[in-house]
Amino acid sequence: MGDVPGDVTGFDGSVSRVAGGAAFLMCRRAATLRGHGGQWALPGGRVDPGESAEETALRELHEELGCVLGADAVLGRLDDYVTRSGYVITPVVLWADAQLELQLNPAEVAHAYRIGLHELQRPDSPRFVDIPESDRPVVQLPIGRNLIHAPTGAVLLQFRWVALDGRHGERVHDFEQPVFAWK
Repeated sequence: MGDVPGDVTGFDGSVSRVAGGAAFLMCRRAATLRGHGGQWALPGGRVDPGESAEETALRELHEELGCVLGADAVLGRLDDYVTRSGYVITPVVLWADAQLELQLNPAEVAHAYRIGLHELQRPDSPRFVDIPESDRPVVQLPIGRNLIHAPTGAVLLQFRWVALDGRHGERVHDFEQPVFAWK
């Protein structure tokens, strides 16, 4: 197993919270989940038959965090990210004008955090780490005192590049996940 600095076992769970202003929601997955329990993630899940990626994003936001948003909250999509565990993640960017009241589903989410967008633009972010198991670099985004890896880190990095930095056309599909996420 690759020794990636900032491995998930060293996370302390502290992140920046914001009282107001532009922010995104990030979750610590419930430890009891079969796949990727205890890892950092954005709200999301499997597409139901006949459902679009946008409908899935809205449904999963409601199921995991108790937030109800309409189709008008959809701003667009980022690039698909194919994971080592065989999933294709289609990131959908949503916007809510008001502070959302969260009602966590404890079967899926252990904790949820509102994180200011400024955390994505830190001068020490992103980080790229070489591992012997892959010829692709592992991407890490420092958030608070934590390191967020791909796929979540890759999605957040592309969001930063496109939405915050205006760097359209940037791709993240070649960034690797740490070995602990390959299962």
